[in-house]
Amino acid sequence: MGIDQSTLPRPVLHAQVAQRLRQMLVEGLIPPGGKLNERTLCEELHISRTPLREAIKMLAAEGLVELLPNRGSVAVQLSEADVHHTFEVMAGLEGLSGELAAQRVTEAELNEIKALHYEMMAAYTRRDLSAYYQINAAIHRSFNAAAKNPVLTTTYNQVNARLQALRFRSNQDGDKWQRAVDEHVAMVQALEARDAAALRRVLMNHLDNKRTVVIEQLRSAAASFASAENEGQTP
Repeated sequence: MGIDQSTLPRPVLHAQVAQRLRQMLVEGLIPPGGKLNERTLCEELHISRTPLREAIKMLAAEGLVELLPNRGSVAVQLSEADVHHTFEVMAGLEGLSGELAAQRVTEAELNEIKALHYEMMAAYTRRDLSAYYQINAAIHRSFNAAAKNPVLTTTYNQVNARLQALRFRSNQDGDKWQRAVDEHVAMVQALEARDAAALRRVLMNHLDNKRTVVIEQLRSAAASFASAENEGQTP
């Protein structure tokens, strides 16, 4: 479905295009290392090159896209070391967000997070991974917002942008998806109890488990690629 650029102010248009591209990157429609083909994307989104290029610059600033001199732009591909280090930092940020949120959350914020949780569970029941991920991400952002620390939020957003696609793919295994759902139930219970230590612990464990799954996936993909390469070689 295209974007109607004729009726939107320029900043809003650029933001909408960036969000559409962000979703394509997160859901693997543009794979890690894949080139962002401007002509194809303009046709698919029904937009001109100017808003597309502005959106790509926004995603590059977020760390989702790499701009290559004279070669256009590609989706960022993180190494195993990048993944390990970034998830390590993200676990600390999530844990601190949870700890502060449990101390500072308002009743209205708590009710909104619980409502999002019920929506997420419904998406899980339908096995709607795209909807599940979007609601899941909103819940994590809500924990961070409830912490009411703007410096933490700025840092959180910068680091989290690099991990969105990997966090999305980490739920594609049924058993691991179920474990993630169970962890979210524990998060809401800890927040409702205003148990700062428990919420910090479950959020950090949640991110550590995500890191383990993602690294397993990266190693599996690398092994499959190496096997295919070897099979293609002439003895």
